[in-house]
Amino acid sequence: MKNISRRKFIGQLGCGAMGYATLYNSLINMKAINAAAMANSAVAAAGDYKALVCLMQSGGNDSFNMLVPRDNASYQVYANTRSNLALPQEDLLALKGTNNSMQLGVHPSMTAVHQLFEDNHLAFISNVGTLIQPTTKEDFNSYQQKLLPLGLFSHSDQSQQWQTGFPHERSSVGWGGKIADMIHDMNTNQRISMNISLSGTNIFQSGQNTIEYAIDPYNGSVGIYGYGVTDEWNVFDRMRTQAIDSLLEYNYQDIFKKTYADVIRDSRDAHIEFESALSQSVIGTSFSDNYLSKSFEMIARTIAVQQTLNVQRQIFFVDYGGWDHHDEVLQSQQDMLPVLSTALGEFYAALQELNMTDQVTTFSISEFGRTLTSNGNGTDHAWGGNVLVMGGGVKGGKVYGTYPSLELESDLEIGGGVLIPSTSVDQYFAEMALWFGVSSSELGTLFPNLSNFYSGTGAPLGFLTI
Repeated sequence: MKNISRRKFIGQLGCGAMGYATLYNSLINMKAINAAAMANSAVAAAGDYKALVCLMQSGGNDSFNMLVPRDNASYQVYANTRSNLALPQEDLLALKGTNNSMQLGVHPSMTAVHQLFEDNHLAFISNVGTLIQPTTKEDFNSYQQKLLPLGLFSHSDQSQQWQTGFPHERSSVGWGGKIADMIHDMNTNQRISMNISLSGTNIFQSGQNTIEYAIDPYNGSVGIYGYGVTDEWNVFDRMRTQAIDSLLEYNYQDIFKKTYADVIRDSRDAHIEFESALSQSVIGTSFSDNYLSKSFEMIARTIAVQQTLNVQRQIFFVDYGGWDHHDEVLQSQQDMLPVLSTALGEFYAALQELNMTDQVTTFSISEFGRTLTSNGNGTDHAWGGNVLVMGGGVKGGKVYGTYPSLELESDLEIGGGVLIPSTSVDQYFAEMALWFGVSSSELGTLFPNLSNFYSGTGAPLGFLTI
């Protein structure tokens, strides 16, 4: 025991020694056994690879300090409303073009995002949020005239709704999971899930017949802890490997035991296949040594071996949390936004190296925006906010939707610096679903309120080449 690492010792004593994460994923995967394939009219041609990468900013990003008015008149309104939280006008990184005659800039620490925007690889969608139907200030105040999202301003409810596309009810099935259910037949290899998470179990990637395949940002596929180790000195792990192999290869007569063993065996085999492919993946692009950058590096390495894995569609999920800034919002954003910006820049550079920029769309979500007004040193839960989307298929260098007036008591401000969204998340998500290969006839299944915002013709917002 003298030579054992602290991490390994804890792993052997805790859930890791039981292979808990993989066993748990495998148990959930049992619901997919004998599930009928759901045909979709959008069939991927050979070699037609696409990936969606969802970046979750858990906690509620104060996105009106990420995307900021810069022209004199609009900035003065911003500065008056934000008071001690306003960024200096001269520090903002100017974005080309205007949005309804308003000049905009980004947070001074987001240099990589600024460059991606200027190079037309990245766009913003402004004042987007959960809506059941278009809502005015009068609608909100009367309440009975329009339905509002359940649990408005609640972390748990709003986080769930951004991941499910169901603002009118609580659900544990995410729209990324439902997409994988619909078009899973696009992937020739059915052993590895279309949905790969760098942040463990999540709602976004959970479908009726789909569960995410969780991998570690630093080490790749986790598998069963200690399984497959053959080092002569490592008696414990060699015994574990032999015991698991014996259990899985046994010819069970009981149908339930056999089915369980088959599922665990499939999970083991998928892990081995994934690890074998990943070992061949080499990325020349340098990534920073932090959780977010390493997550994007692992995604890039996985995309690099998509042909080896024989998959044509993949959906990735990364949760970069810690955005619930009720206090110290300026310092927290100064620390966190450059990490996010740099990681996106590194990831796009890696996709350029792989010549895969057109095949990958990366987009951000956060459960809500935050109040325009200061609570003293931070901001509180609000509603509409700004998000970003990046990729070769993105019509970048533009701000989509309508950047709102930040004046208090405006048509969209309902008190306390809370803005009603002018763009629905349904429009945002539906456009990416169409790009990914979902048939337009299936959009209503994914987003049942979409028809309240979108006629069904053309692109919902126009930020992607479809």
